[in-house]
Amino acid sequence: MKLLRVGAAGAEKPAALDAQGGLRDLSALVPDLTPDWLSPQRLQALAAVDLGKLPLLDPNQRIGVPVADIRQFVAIGLNYRKHAEESGLPLPAEPIVFTKAITSLSGANDDIVLPRGSEQTDWEIELAVVIGTTARSVSEADALGYVAGYCAANDVSERHWQIHRNGQWGKGKSFDSFGPVGPWLVTADEIPDPQTLDMELRVNGEIRQASNTSDMIFTVAQIVSYLSQFMTLLPGDVIVTGTPAGVGLGMTPQQFLKKGDVVSIAIAQLGTQTQHVI
Repeated sequence: MKLLRVGAAGAEKPAALDAQGGLRDLSALVPDLTPDWLSPQRLQALAAVDLGKLPLLDPNQRIGVPVADIRQFVAIGLNYRKHAEESGLPLPAEPIVFTKAITSLSGANDDIVLPRGSEQTDWEIELAVVIGTTARSVSEADALGYVAGYCAANDVSERHWQIHRNGQWGKGKSFDSFGPVGPWLVTADEIPDPQTLDMELRVNGEIRQASNTSDMIFTVAQIVSYLSQFMTLLPGDVIVTGTPAGVGLGMTPQQFLKKGDVVSIAIAQLGTQTQHVI
């Protein structure tokens, strides 16, 4: 099942993608796709709905963040082997964890807004994990059972703020518009193995990142289990799980986003994003 929220920012309504790619209005059944609607029981109830009997929505309207009222936006750094190689850094012994401000969340096709004076804003395609059930100290074997679903994401990063402002990564990753997620949440039953997904990012039509989630150093199950050992993961929490090789910082010469650029992202089964840089 593919769940999404459509409409102007702050006025989105819940929807589902039907088998023909049409947007079906869920608002008569669900007030909004809030964290409490991500429990296994409620997702099963939605999966049983005959989408063909629900109203069709305009497919050309804005797509918002797939889940409303997200409370935590957690990120994993340096989690692809080839990305660690291009960065000239050793493979981490444990996941590198940082947070992004929830105010950085944006719809999949919303504009990326360059921070004032920025000359080092970079792209990072990532697999996003959305938690469905409160997770505390869960085992790796059980971890995927706490996942509601998966989304495509772009962990947009301002490298000067990230690297040269006392080394706290969240500074470079929390600007408004730096967290496009979506277009939709694909429920976990449709992604039995999140370590098999092809992913590709283009800038102005040219491939910059092309990889597969199999290159992750720490798997989704390992990440969810690890985080749950020292923090409580809540329904609706978003975890972005690292980026593969091909970021602008790792290029020779380095390349960064500028006004007028277009970033496009695709992850197998999870849809596509297109962002214009302004």
